[in-house]
Amino acid sequence: MRAILANEFGGPDVLQFATVPSPTPGMGELLIQIEACGVCFHDLLTRTGLLKRGVTLPFIPGHEPAGRVLAIGPAVENFEVGQRVCCLPVEPCWRCHHCLSGQDHLCANGNPLGHSWKAGGYAELIVMKATSCLKLPDDISSTDAAILGCAVGAVYRGYRLAEVRMGQIVVVTGAGGGTGLHSVQLAKIAGAHVVAVTSSEAKVEPIRRAGADEVVLAPNGHFHPEVLRLTARQGADVVMDNVGSPIWPSVLRSVAPGGCIVFVGQVSGEPIALNPGSLVHKNIRVIGTKGATLQDLREVLQLVATAKLHPIVSRELPLAEAAQAHRLLEDRQTIGRIVLVP
Repeated sequence: MRAILANEFGGPDVLQFATVPSPTPGMGELLIQIEACGVCFHDLLTRTGLLKRGVTLPFIPGHEPAGRVLAIGPAVENFEVGQRVCCLPVEPCWRCHHCLSGQDHLCANGNPLGHSWKAGGYAELIVMKATSCLKLPDDISSTDAAILGCAVGAVYRGYRLAEVRMGQIVVVTGAGGGTGLHSVQLAKIAGAHVVAVTSSEAKVEPIRRAGADEVVLAPNGHFHPEVLRLTARQGADVVMDNVGSPIWPSVLRSVAPGGCIVFVGQVSGEPIALNPGSLVHKNIRVIGTKGATLQDLREVLQLVATAKLHPIVSRELPLAEAAQAHRLLEDRQTIGRIVLVP
């Protein structure tokens, strides 16, 4: 099969269009013909080597595949050849204490997609455990479904952890990106008043169309004065942060006493400076959201199926242009998600 292979860490040009052995499904597995795979900033971090844990060279990037079942291995029930499916970004074992307690996104033995040459979404085919896949309704395209397990699912889990409620104020940083635009929508579904932050003037209107009540343009990442002005100096109940280290000072200053900061994304490898007294004084929670559970993905699919949530894919590129997709993402030229189409 054809796939994108990274033989070394480095810039976008390390992503090579190559021919690799086609996988075959084993016990409990599905062979999926990939029809779309989302491009996530996580893919850039693995490509550059900033994220090396669990990554083995060479590897096929990509953890957001969706497609059609091509073949079925032994001991698989409830799936048929020809059905379209979407996948979790990490295959759970379903045996560890995390999986058994409904936190399968934290699986102690999980197999993350996009970390080896055996299981990556930038390819024509992938083998997945059937227990990591969900059938797609006819009215949800593979392109839209590809981004639900990560770009939408991780944010959805973050909102559940933060317990966002009707009438709260939610600040969404990096609001024009793949997780940001869906974060805006999910906050509105929860009944929150959304203050969205972006560094790009070109993204202001798309963010408004996604449902933001206020959009703060902050090219320098210094946005908390405007957030405080818009909230009568109180700050936000929840800050959903899709950027991480570069804007941490403003994130901390934007959250209200008793509020919550949820880290969804980290675009650099830089640490943050934190005085624990700041957390104590304001009595705030800081949460990381790693990904979605299978149940989260079911609920996200339902939101899309009932037209409450609209997946935002700004651009589809051929699989061979994966390096260009990474350049666009690095240059912050994307609105919503980029999807690769084999």
